Amino acid sequence: MRPMTSALPGEFRRNPLLMFGFFVFVAVAAWKAAEYVISGSLISLTYAAMILVAGAFVVAMLNNWRNGLYFFLFWLLFEDFARKFLGNNMAIYFAKDFLVLIVYLSFFLAYRRKKVHTFRPPFLIPLLIFLWFGVMQVFNPASSSLMYGVLGLKLYYYYIPLLFIGYALVDTEETLRRFYFINIGLALIIVSLGIAQAILGHTFLNPVHPADDIRELSQLYRMAPISGVLVYRPTSVFVSAGRFADYLLAIWLLAFGFSGYLLLRHRRGRNITFISLAVTFAAVALCASRGVFLWIISAAIVATAAFLWGAPWRQREVMRVMRTLQRAILGVVLGFGLLMVTYPEALLSRLAFYSETLSPDSPSSELMHRVRDYPLRNLLFAFDYPRWPYGYGIGTASLGVQYVSRIMQVPAMGIGVESGFGTLIVEMGIGGLALWLIMSASVLFAAWKVVYKLKGSPWFPLGFMIFWYAFLLLVPLTFYGIQPYQDFVLNAFLWLQLGILFRLPSIALSAQFAANAPSAQPSRRWIR
Repeated sequence: MRPMTSALPGEFRRNPLLMFGFFVFVAVAAWKAAEYVISGSLISLTYAAMILVAGAFVVAMLNNWRNGLYFFLFWLLFEDFARKFLGNNMAIYFAKDFLVLIVYLSFFLAYRRKKVHTFRPPFLIPLLIFLWFGVMQVFNPASSSLMYGVLGLKLYYYYIPLLFIGYALVDTEETLRRFYFINIGLALIIVSLGIAQAILGHTFLNPVHPADDIRELSQLYRMAPISGVLVYRPTSVFVSAGRFADYLLAIWLLAFGFSGYLLLRHRRGRNITFISLAVTFAAVALCASRGVFLWIISAAIVATAAFLWGAPWRQREVMRVMRTLQRAILGVVLGFGLLMVTYPEALLSRLAFYSETLSPDSPSSELMHRVRDYPLRNLLFAFDYPRWPYGYGIGTASLGVQYVSRIMQVPAMGIGVESGFGTLIVEMGIGGLALWLIMSASVLFAAWKVVYKLKGSPWFPLGFMIFWYAFLLLVPLTFYGIQPYQDFVLNAFLWLQLGILFRLPSIALSAQFAANAPSAQPSRRWIR
């Protein structure tokens, strides 16, 4: 049996003072845990256990930024689950920000030691100008507190460095597949729990007495206007139905693009990716989110056209692209079929809600109202504020302003509109919206140039879906509301995957050199 000290990181073994501090920390933690057990304070014991585990992981993250990134992603996805069972504690809410800071620090130290490769984004100047403008808006005289500005900086910019970490992470095809397989595995857990909750109701995966701030978010029901059926909007491990629905959109796009790559390039893992497509679409059908339902259908149509356009016609591998599309369709059919056989009432009630509120033939259709009239009206509402030319300050109408007002005891601004572009105008003025559009156009143009380079290669389906995810999040989803971009899960996925996208051409080039090496064994051109 190895001694305990051999299991410690190298820095601890080489520094006696650090090792002594580590043992003191463990002894104090064990003593406090014993106190909590004796007093019967289970919540305090839970906090103590979380702090102890987090401390151990912080040490590991500082030694290996790659493992730290995966731990951050795990916490990012399951943080809400801990938060809603521990009284919506804000310390838990900000834990992810501390963890990603540790990842940044560990990555920076590795960069200083020349152990990672980075790049200069083609859209760096528009991004820096938008960042500079946002920092200026922190000191907007109309803002009632600098804390609103700190909130805005976190929501808009804090996860942007993940762009460089995503680029450095996937330096080989193996690390690329590992990243997506881990995320698909976590998604299967979250999505499956969401399906179960949609069937069982809000009492599953939610505390009996949730905190006041999140009670309505976790007990949200919708009614079909004609049939009168009530449908529950599941939250899964998250605190709100909206976050779960947005996550379904992100993971479906991710799995769709990755499945296309696997069919053209690699044999292993196809079945689990196919299962994730079927399970995710079944969850989309049950989540009672009309927006996500429509976005996924439209994304499937766009992806079908794009995959055929970017198919490797010269290599005669078009049939494999067709199989990707066939698997996606089969996944939809399989998901619907299983729900129809096992829980027909749950599925039919959601379909009634969709058809009665989205069908143009329905007398209660809200399609044009929700797609065109409502968001345009809220965008125009932004110009009713007298400070629309220069705004009220970044973060003053963002996600989470109620927590800043309550915790920091600062005056509530009482401003905001239900439009993402309108929120940019309210917070940063018309100049903020203009800079957002310029930055988004620069990001998408640079991303499209990479996708175009990948045309006709096995990496094209994955690259295109990353591009499409970025387009949806930066333009139409933000037009309808600022919440999707400011959602920490979607935001982190955006910048991580953009970094991966810009790394794909070098991975493809390395794979091409390896295939053309004299020692390479004769085989199919792409499939391994």
